[in-house]
Amino acid sequence: MKKHTSSEAILLLEDGTIFTGKSLGRIGTSSGELCFNTGMTGYQEIFTDPSYYGQVVVNTVSHVGNYGVIPEEVESNRVQISALVCKEFSHHFSRLTATGSLQDYFEKAGVVGICEIDTRALVRHIRDKGAMNAIVSSEITDIEQLRRMLAEVPSMGGLELASHVSTAVTYEMKPEETKYRVAVLDLGVKRNSLNNLVARGCEVKVFPYNTPFEEMEQWNPDGYFISNGPGDPAATTVAINSVKQILSKNRPMFGICMGHQMLAQANGIATYKMHNGHRGLNHPVKNLITGRSEITSQNHGFVVDAEQVRNHPEIEVTHINLNDNTIEGIRMKTKPAFSVQYHPESSPGPHDSEYLFDDFVALLEQNK
Repeated sequence: MKKHTSSEAILLLEDGTIFTGKSLGRIGTSSGELCFNTGMTGYQEIFTDPSYYGQVVVNTVSHVGNYGVIPEEVESNRVQISALVCKEFSHHFSRLTATGSLQDYFEKAGVVGICEIDTRALVRHIRDKGAMNAIVSSEITDIEQLRRMLAEVPSMGGLELASHVSTAVTYEMKPEETKYRVAVLDLGVKRNSLNNLVARGCEVKVFPYNTPFEEMEQWNPDGYFISNGPGDPAATTVAINSVKQILSKNRPMFGICMGHQMLAQANGIATYKMHNGHRGLNHPVKNLITGRSEITSQNHGFVVDAEQVRNHPEIEVTHINLNDNTIEGIRMKTKPAFSVQYHPESSPGPHDSEYLFDDFVALLEQNK
């Protein structure tokens, strides 16, 4: 394993706050919305999750990189984060099955980062002040130059980003025995969502984010899966229109994360940017239908308007967040459609919510 030499690095926040530390990954400069993930494990799944596209991620766990990387733990075909911020970055790894170090992985992917900063102080700061843009550089030390560069970074509000992460061409995944056909509208789908569908006998065909509804219908699917994805849901208007058409035809539909927000938007329910989003593997959610609580994996910076949901005659609230009472799940009363804000594909964990894929398969069976 080659020895890595760190250089000085700077993290500059939109409000002028400055942190100095050591470089990791590629030497360079990168920017985006700063957000934090509270998961203790699963950093490779986080870094390759398309929902993180264009974001500077702070890992709150003390050590990052200590178990290396492995091909089986990616959620897409590339690293999606804009930059990484962490406390301790390990250039050595202990997992025998790892194929390389996180440092080499980032260098090949062109990812910039900063380590050896007080991430507790940083997270406390953005928890108080709210999500904001930031810039990380291991090549520029001129703060005024970094300020000018940061001023050019657009706000996440109003940004349509699904087009940057969606597949460019359709592709299929098949189980050994096909029981159902599911059309997947790819707004930034995670691989393990597809794996969960295939494991339950679903043949899936993944369509680009802007595929017309009529084209998806020609494949004759039994139902539709609307994936997670990055950006402002209100700006993802093409997908909203597709969901409206799916609902108009009474097709079974399951949405997660961005897909959940698409279901809300298609019913005239607004979404808004949160003070700080939910990102981590330890968010408590209550299922109001069963009365049971589950620990969930989450990654979102926008949320549906709770008052509008509760006042909508066609919508029923199915899940709520036990930390802040935001809406985590809804279903339609007169159509076979439901959604959740969190990530039931459970990668890297926990596994409390995988039953939702079973619920979707049951819906497909009922409406076949």
